[in-house]
Amino acid sequence: MGLIGSIIMGILAGFIANKMMHKSSDGCLWNFVLGIIGGFAGGFLFDVLNISWGGTIGQLGTAVVGAVVVLWIAAQLKK
Repeated sequence: MGLIGSIIMGILAGFIANKMMHKSSDGCLWNFVLGIIGGFAGGFLFDVLNISWGGTIGQLGTAVVGAVVVLWIAAQLKK
């Protein structure tokens, strides 16, 4: 996947995670950052758990799971 595809995937993953966590829209840039961090976090988490998803849908799913985990951790730290 190229740079443009990664950017679109990051924005989409961050947007989906925001909606899943019932957060207000924080903007496209925040969604992108959240998606990129979530991609790394999800990849690490799935590697530790020995879970493997293939293809574009798998990459998106991994990034969304990671972004949800990142959002949850951020919400816990704000308390």
